[in-house]
Amino acid sequence: MRKICIRVTAAFVALLLCLGCAHAAPLETAVPLELTAGSAVLLEAETGTVIFEKNAREKRPVASITKLMTLLICLEQLEAGRLSLEDQVTVSQHAAGQIGSQALLDAGAVYPLRDLLRSTIIASANDAAVAIAEHIAGTESEFAQMMNARARELGMTDTCYINATGLPVEGQYTTAADVAALACQVCKHPEYFTHASVWLDTLTHPSGRTTDLTNTNRLVRFYDGCDGLKTGSADDSRYCLAATAQKNGMRLIAIVLGVPVSQTRFDEARAMLDYGFAGYRRITLLNKGDLLGKHVPVHLGMAQQVEAAVGSGISMLLKTGQEKQLSLEVELPEVVEAPVAEGQTIGMVRVLLAGQEIAKVPAVAAQGVGMPGLVEGFLRVLGNWR
Repeated sequence: MRKICIRVTAAFVALLLCLGCAHAAPLETAVPLELTAGSAVLLEAETGTVIFEKNAREKRPVASITKLMTLLICLEQLEAGRLSLEDQVTVSQHAAGQIGSQALLDAGAVYPLRDLLRSTIIASANDAAVAIAEHIAGTESEFAQMMNARARELGMTDTCYINATGLPVEGQYTTAADVAALACQVCKHPEYFTHASVWLDTLTHPSGRTTDLTNTNRLVRFYDGCDGLKTGSADDSRYCLAATAQKNGMRLIAIVLGVPVSQTRFDEARAMLDYGFAGYRRITLLNKGDLLGKHVPVHLGMAQQVEAAVGSGISMLLKTGQEKQLSLEVELPEVVEAPVAEGQTIGMVRVLLAGQEIAKVPAVAAQGVGMPGLVEGFLRVLGNWR
């Protein structure tokens, strides 16, 4: 294999579009802030890269943050066409009888799913969340089974759901790491942000009366760029918050669980987001299909050479200024044998940071190269013989 080194400049990086590549471990091994939260995680949403974490795999109740899974299942079913925002949902006595945060739904009344969804997202309404769960699965307990199944699919191995709301119940728990994985999934759904960024709204009931909906996430109003996720509070969970904000083309998620004082969860999440936005940049280095500007000779092919391209995208989170230390190393063979299929791996692209490899993706054939027909092949052999 021959090696071709390419220096990557910040200007080149800025021209490229994105795909994802995630880091398995936190970028920082120590917690750089003083946090009273029992557990915490700061991560970048698109790649799932964790900047730092504290007790991220400690199991604990998280109160209404549980509703993120209820919302995710609803949003996924909406996008799959199994539900419609105009679905008419009859509220059961069980749903209407929920305690805690409520939209004050009327038992037996019929509400469009859209109203139940926004009431759950904005006001963390327990009655609306249970009505959604029953509409999807028939009963809340059956819906909890769906929640657990989806959690397993997402790799949330330290999570157990028993209800759709997060109301205290023995045996229900999750971790900050699992909430982080869940939050990343929720952020993929535009319909969620339609409501999550709303500070004040009004629900009009079928009877004509109204209920004011106030967003429980204060950062939506008081932190520039914050547009969603969820609060939670109960005696067993204390005060919890998952908050997301977007600035400079990068979305961060801050999770704090088990905070002793309500306002402190907002203060600590704010400090975490500030830290991330000030110190990190999301750099998209390569996009799938980008041409590498290099060709490889093809032996006995219809074409004499094939152009090399990037097989998959690379996007990563780096500390501000680190992009200047990036370089690419492309490894290609001296020759490849025909036939060559488009997209066939023919080499490797390595990403180096200050000379150390931090990622690699395949280099592939940008186009296919077939073998010549019988007559053309004979003429080539004859030409070579002469």
